[in-house]
Amino acid sequence: MPTTESSGPLVSVIIPAYNAAPFIRRAVESALAQTWPHKEILVINDGSTDDTGSILKHYEQVVRIFDQRNGGLSNARNRGIKESNGEYIAFLDADDYWKPKKLERQVEILKNNPDIGFCSTCAIVEDPEHNFLNKWPCPETQQDILHSIFLNNGIIPGSGSGVMANRNLFDIVGMFDESLNSLEDIDMWMRMSAVTSYHCIDDCLTVIVKQPGSMSSDTTRMLNSMTTVMKKNRHLLPTKDQGRFWKAAYSGMLTDYAKQSYRNGSKAKALRLLCEGFCHSPYSNGKLILSLFYSIILNKNI
Repeated sequence: MPTTESSGPLVSVIIPAYNAAPFIRRAVESALAQTWPHKEILVINDGSTDDTGSILKHYEQVVRIFDQRNGGLSNARNRGIKESNGEYIAFLDADDYWKPKKLERQVEILKNNPDIGFCSTCAIVEDPEHNFLNKWPCPETQQDILHSIFLNNGIIPGSGSGVMANRNLFDIVGMFDESLNSLEDIDMWMRMSAVTSYHCIDDCLTVIVKQPGSMSSDTTRMLNSMTTVMKKNRHLLPTKDQGRFWKAAYSGMLTDYAKQSYRNGSKAKALRLLCEGFCHSPYSNGKLILSLFYSIILNKNI
């Protein structure tokens, strides 16, 4: 249920949950512990078959819970947006969690800067045992975030657990793309970046928990989705950048996945991706691609 202690804008926290029993309690507790008081928390139980539902029953008095058949992450987020009442929407994946001042700091940014439509925070990445893995920093530049996302797809720290957005943005850019089976968050940030400004709070208030066997470890699935996202959003760039710039960005994406494929033991796939990347951008990325190609042929570490 939304709290009423504050006269400030209401924030809707949307937590999609699918078989999240081991960690859903931590996510909900971190949302409840936020210092920003005027909030509602919506958990979309997306067809879980474990104990997620029974755990959520303990929060029925303070959290709005919606049970539905499994529809996927985008569908669950979209259900949350439709059911929410907040002026601002904040997303939190069920296996991640927040530091207490995250919402407060983000509300301050959006409330005081009407030109900024969405924001995130620096993030910490850890394993399930809370061992520090790395820091997910803010972008070095936030002035041209659309081009930055094309060049570095994961540049928005925290991504699906870090972003807070003005609700009215979804009326402009639409909802999460339910045809994508991964990287729907990057697709959304691209669309938002085409119509509004972005800001990142350089304080690690979001914690990303890297689970073994997570979606991000499926390189083929991620590559297929990123290929779709890069192609479908090409038109968002200024006309002058839909040619050489986009081809260089697309080539860079293929090169990144080539390196991942090689490290995962798929040498032939890595070489194929490098060849495709070279064909798209021989002048901008050719030297790097040829260097990687020969390193892979010689079985060197990259």
